[in-house]
Amino acid sequence: MSTREKLQEDFDVLEQEVHQHEIILFNDDVHTFDFVIDSLIDVCDHTPEQAEQCTYLVHYKGKCTVKTGEYDELKPRCTRLLNLGLSAEIV
Repeated sequence: MSTREKLQEDFDVLEQEVHQHEIILFNDDVHTFDFVIDSLIDVCDHTPEQAEQCTYLVHYKGKCTVKTGEYDELKPRCTRLLNLGLSAEIV
């Protein structure tokens, strides 16, 4: 087995062990675009452009993944979105 094959094999194993979760934001008829954009910038560390794109996706598609990562990192962010009155869940 060559060194390159061994490194690739090690990388594949590490890649499989990391379980990524997502925060899904759902559409509602209550909050304004500006409120959702500002919330995503504040809570999810989005750029204004990212937040605007996600907001349009939520509006037109009904939902959008707004943050990906490990569960322990996402839980407080999702809680903050919920406390702001937004509809979100971790999957």
